[in-house]
Amino acid sequence: MRRFDFVTLKLFVSIADEGRLTAAAEREHMALAAVSKRISDLESLVGTSLLYRRPRGVELTPAGHAFLHHARRILENIERLSAELSEYGEGVRGHVRIHSNTSAIIAFLPQDLSTFSRQFPEIKIDLQERVSSEVIAAVRDGLTDVGIFAGHVPCGEGLQVLPYRSDRLVLMTPHGHPLAERESLQLHEATQYDFIGLQQDTSLQGLLHEQASRAGKTLRMRIQVRSFDAICRMIHHGMGVGVLPEKTIYRDLRDLQLRSIPLSDPWARRELVIGIRDYEGLPIIARHLVDHLRGEFSGVAQNGER
Repeated sequence: MRRFDFVTLKLFVSIADEGRLTAAAEREHMALAAVSKRISDLESLVGTSLLYRRPRGVELTPAGHAFLHHARRILENIERLSAELSEYGEGVRGHVRIHSNTSAIIAFLPQDLSTFSRQFPEIKIDLQERVSSEVIAAVRDGLTDVGIFAGHVPCGEGLQVLPYRSDRLVLMTPHGHPLAERESLQLHEATQYDFIGLQQDTSLQGLLHEQASRAGKTLRMRIQVRSFDAICRMIHHGMGVGVLPEKTIYRDLRDLQLRSIPLSDPWARRELVIGIRDYEGLPIIARHLVDHLRGEFSGVAQNGER
């Protein structure tokens, strides 16, 4: 396995993308004979066929699909390594990757990351917004150092999960709605009205459908959008009601004619958690970030150790 070279890995990815050896040869600026030789040598090295040769091109064998998955991962890591090392040359002294769900990005991370960046101005933070299930997968696959996601989403074994923040869910209605003057209510009391919600693959939407079903009700989803802002604007224009984390909608209440009613269901108190593969295995800067997010950072000594 140590005899793999990056040129062959990149070539194999091109073949998988193009479906023809000739097209891959043109894409990689190689002679067709050289491409065939490299693939034959690769199959001899791994001891199995990676491609089915068809009259009109090639297809991946099951082993080829497995090889492609790892080849893409290796090439992505090499690109990330190259980019990160170039940043060191430009004065950046660290790089932390975070994947987070939308709730944390809107409600908590702006302030938390701002204070961390002031303390470590030479550290680059790579933040990507994902749904909770994708955050968990990214942590498990090593695509991110730190993940932040909804605590009710199962992550299985193999991840360390640490508490981060909590929030409560509220029902948003337009002014003048029959529920607008309620001080609190349970989700099932609102299921007779049309709902505006997020797309089905989000953890929040899954939670709402699950809890409505447990109460013997069904959510009447009228519109599903991609952001909390879009939900608020739809509600403002009378298209329905919606459930949002309380701390994600404060700024919209000033601009839009909305009412926020706390949900009294026990599950409406929602936890956000930090997921990592192994705290001790994290780079020192990533550990400092985790400590900072949890409010435990106590500073760094001059030698760089805690």
